[in-house]
Amino acid sequence: EALKRCAQADKPLSLYFHLPFCPNICYYCGCNKIITKDHGRSAKYIKYLAKEMSMVVDAMGKKGEKIPVTQLHWGGGTPTFLSHVEMTELMQYIRQYFDLQDGGEYSIEIDPRRVTESDIQLLSQLGFNRISLGVQDFNLEVQQAVHRVQTFEETKAVLDWAKKYGFNSSSVDLIYGLPKQTPATFKETVDAVLKMNPDRLSVYNYAHLPHIFRPQRRISEADLPPAADKLDILSNTIERLGEAGYVFIGMDHFAKPDDELAIAQREGKLHRNFQGYSTQAECDLLAFGISSIGKVDDCYSQNVRTLDEYYAAIDDGHLPTLRGLQLDQDDLLRRELIGELMCQFALDTAAFASAHQIDFNAYFKVELEELKGLEEAGLLEWRGSTLVVPIKGRLLARRVAMTFDRHLRESQAKGTYSKVL
Repeated sequence: EALKRCAQADKPLSLYFHLPFCPNICYYCGCNKIITKDHGRSAKYIKYLAKEMSMVVDAMGKKGEKIPVTQLHWGGGTPTFLSHVEMTELMQYIRQYFDLQDGGEYSIEIDPRRVTESDIQLLSQLGFNRISLGVQDFNLEVQQAVHRVQTFEETKAVLDWAKKYGFNSSSVDLIYGLPKQTPATFKETVDAVLKMNPDRLSVYNYAHLPHIFRPQRRISEADLPPAADKLDILSNTIERLGEAGYVFIGMDHFAKPDDELAIAQREGKLHRNFQGYSTQAECDLLAFGISSIGKVDDCYSQNVRTLDEYYAAIDDGHLPTLRGLQLDQDDLLRRELIGELMCQFALDTAAFASAHQIDFNAYFKVELEELKGLEEAGLLEWRGSTLVVPIKGRLLARRVAMTFDRHLRESQAKGTYSKVL
């Protein structure tokens, strides 16, 4: 029903494809991945992605039509595990059902250890215009501790190829909180990345959840940096990137001043979705492949997690949905509020209350009480009726936003969520 409502809405779509195959394992990884070198498995998977696309389009009542799309992302896993033939085949299937609009954001995650210049050239020809590179850390001791050895030279080569073949934007991903990291070694990594001159950087907090992600059991907790060092790493990184001219977009993201994200933030037009910060208005997100999470109308849904379940569901003629949530009015209200805080780092509570016809102080009585501690810590401040997250607070903007997440509060007792630091 949500798919049908989505089809009737006059707005573009975002697509996500989960490509889970990896030739080897990185111990820190919390993604749903399949470690294999057998390309027969990926060839079959692409055929089923095509079947899933057909089923979704049929459910939307759009059979025979090409649905407009302004955002596309291939994640994983390692999307470039696919051969040239497989990548071309998958993009042909996508274009069979969807119309990738001019000016859209079409991105792919890259493992620099697994690509050649011809791969980047092909991705450009297929229509990708944004590239995201996993680096995590350049320190060899850290790399060995997480089973991912990657050189500066092979990483820079990919960025150079992306420029050569006309990609609009390149982004580098780093992770702080990995084993053996120190503020000094991470500064060296940041300095190395700055020499590459990417358009954007993402600096993520490592979430150590070995009870959920089995590969993380190979990481010794004794090797993890303490919270104080992690805070130093993050604050030092923000300061260093600021000196280098990057704009702190907030949360985990940085961009050059002339980048679309920085411009959108200055103009109050920044958005955030499952793929991170975006200049695209809040799109419905159709997600394909195992474990992928979509957002359609007022529903979130996640696909089954294993290949066997995925193939069986599609062979049985039904969408491979594992679970979902239909948002109620409280969820929708809180989603809007959290999005505003994460993107604009300010919330006019009087205007918000008026727009939603609520008494803000009464509705969020519990949350406002909890915010007092964060205010004392300098993570937020009040300017009249406007709640503002200052630059200092943007370090931990997620913590401020979490206050308004009712579902998280109800789940915290289970201890299933990673620490903010």
